[in-house]
Amino acid sequence: MKKLVYIFILFTTLFTLNSCKPRYSLSGATIPVEAKTVSVAFFTNNTTLGSPSISQKFTEKLRDVVSTQTNLSLMKQNGDLKFEGSIIDYNIAPVAIQSNDLAANNRLTITVSVKYINKFDETKSFEQNFTRFADFKASEAISAQEDVLLTEINRQLTEDIFNKAFNNW
Repeated sequence: MKKLVYIFILFTTLFTLNSCKPRYSLSGATIPVEAKTVSVAFFTNNTTLGSPSISQKFTEKLRDVVSTQTNLSLMKQNGDLKFEGSIIDYNIAPVAIQSNDLAANNRLTITVSVKYINKFDETKSFEQNFTRFADFKASEAISAQEDVLLTEINRQLTEDIFNKAFNNW
């Protein structure tokens, strides 16, 4: 009989703790308990230099991060939480000058404009630009390194966006 009382108390305690707000994910993200879905709109490429594939790669990376690090269902549009925006800058510039004014390294910098909408708490919504970069040897063509550079920059950008939206960083 005592075991039944202990089991009842244990289940009651677990049920009570499970229903408390806010909800947390395994990544440490704070997600409104009411939120069940998230949508990530296609991020258009509004740059003049960027390759056509950067929009697709960035959008897919953000969708992957949101779906793997939260338990929200990913929707094509009109989610409880929404991400939308565009890639607004793609720039290559020299960063390490050697002798004779030649660059040893170049830097690829990408800026993304993001609008995040939280329909349950407008104070958590934001519209902000995020910028990240990666350096590469100037002696090598950007076309030979672009995929690796984009993978790293997209990882950094999506991490920053995720943290701003779900961890308030």
